[in-house]
Amino acid sequence: MDLNKIKEAAQSYEKDMTAFLRAIVKNPGESCDEKAHIETISAEMKKVGFDEVFVDPQGNVIGYMGTGDKVIAFDAHIDTVGIGNTANWNFDPYEGFETETEIGGRGTSDQCGGIVSSVYGAKIMKEMDLIPEGYKIMVVGTVQEEDCDGLCWQYIINEDKIRPEFVVSTEPTDGGIYRGQRGRMEIRVDVKGISCHGSAPERGDNAIYKMSDIIQDIRALNENDAEEGTPIKGLVKMLDPKYNPDWEEARFLGRGTVTVSQIFYTSPSRCAVADSCAISLDRRMTFGETWESCLDEIRALPSVQKYGDDVVVSMYQYDRPSYTGCVYEIECYFPTWAIPKDHKVTKALEAAYTSLYGDKRIGAEETLPMRQARPLTDKWTFSTNGVSIMGRNGIPCIGFGPGAEAQAHAPNEKTWKQDLVTCAATYAVLPTMYTK
Repeated sequence: MDLNKIKEAAQSYEKDMTAFLRAIVKNPGESCDEKAHIETISAEMKKVGFDEVFVDPQGNVIGYMGTGDKVIAFDAHIDTVGIGNTANWNFDPYEGFETETEIGGRGTSDQCGGIVSSVYGAKIMKEMDLIPEGYKIMVVGTVQEEDCDGLCWQYIINEDKIRPEFVVSTEPTDGGIYRGQRGRMEIRVDVKGISCHGSAPERGDNAIYKMSDIIQDIRALNENDAEEGTPIKGLVKMLDPKYNPDWEEARFLGRGTVTVSQIFYTSPSRCAVADSCAISLDRRMTFGETWESCLDEIRALPSVQKYGDDVVVSMYQYDRPSYTGCVYEIECYFPTWAIPKDHKVTKALEAAYTSLYGDKRIGAEETLPMRQARPLTDKWTFSTNGVSIMGRNGIPCIGFGPGAEAQAHAPNEKTWKQDLVTCAATYAVLPTMYTK
C-alpha cells in the first residue's frame, strides 16, 4: 500500500464528503422516520460506484464493494434524536452550517458522519485495489438505533442472513479506537395499592408510599459501597474480584449504574389514595452483569421483598414499526461487550491508524487537549449497535468514527472535516492490515 496516496485520496474527497453529510442532515431523520436519509445514502452509494446497493425490508440501506464470500462490515446508524428546544440552537439544526473546518447540524456527529466516511473509504478501497481477495466490503446505514440499540443488526443477522467476519462501528470516538462499552437495559417496577377517599387514607393502601421505599433502596444500590456491613451492597461491588470473575474488563468499562428515569401512577382523583405506581429504571451494566442478574437484584431489595406479590419487576419490550412498517419485537436489553485488547481485529485497526497518523489521537485544534489526554484505544461511555453485533451474536466489533461523543444529542451539534478524512483513510487501509 502507498499510505501517502491513500491519505491524499481521502483528503481529495473532503468537499464531496462535506456535501454528502450536509445533504443527509438537511432532512429530519428521527428513529422510524429515516426514509429521506436512506434515499440520500442509497443515491450516493450508487453515484460513487458501489457494486450492489439495496434497502432491506426493515429499511436499512446496504452497499457492497467487491464480490468475495467473506464480509468486512462498516456500520453507521443514520437515525437521529430530535432537536429538543429550538431556543437552545444558534443555527437551524437541519440547514446546518459549514466553515473551513466544521459542519453543523443534527446528526453530524451522532452519527451520519460515520456513513459518509464509510462510503468514501470503500470508494478508495475500490479505486486503489485495496479489497482483499475473497472479501467484499459492506457499508450499512442502519435504522432505529436511537430507539432500540442493535435492533437493526438483529434483523440483518437473523432475517437478511448476513454475518460479517467483523464489524467496524463508526459511532463517534473522538479520534480514538474503542473496543467496548457498558451494556444497558430498561426495567419497569410496578406496585399495586388500594384507593380510598383522601380524607381517610388509612382505609387504603398507598402505592406511591410503597414505591418511595423502593426508590430509596434503588438509590442505595447505585450509591452504596460494598463493605461487609453494608446491607444493600452497591453496584461498585462488580469491580471487586470477590464478587466478579470478570472484574478486569469491568474496571476497563467502568462500574454499572441504576437510576429512576420515569414515574407513573393511577388514582381515582386528586382527593384519593393512589392505587398503582410504576417507575422506569435506566440500568447500565458492566462486564459480569446480565439481564437476569439485574432483575434479580431489584427483586432482592428489602423493600421489594417487604411488599411481596404487590411488586412486579420486568423488562420493557420494543415493538415500534420502522419507517417501512416492519415490526421486529425485542426485549429492551442491550448487552455489555468488549473485544479483547490483543484480538486480531483490535490490532489490525490500531495498525491501520498508526501507520497513517502515528500513535496519538489527532483532530481539529480545539479537540486536541481532550483527545490527547486519553489513550488511543479506549471505550465508549454510551451504547451502540455493538450490543447486538458482539453482545448478542459474538461477531467481533471495534469502534472508530468521526465526531465527538459530547456532541451526541446536544444542541448546536457539529463535527470536523478532518475527522471525515482521517476515518475514510483509516477504513481504506484496515482490510489489508486485517488480512496480512
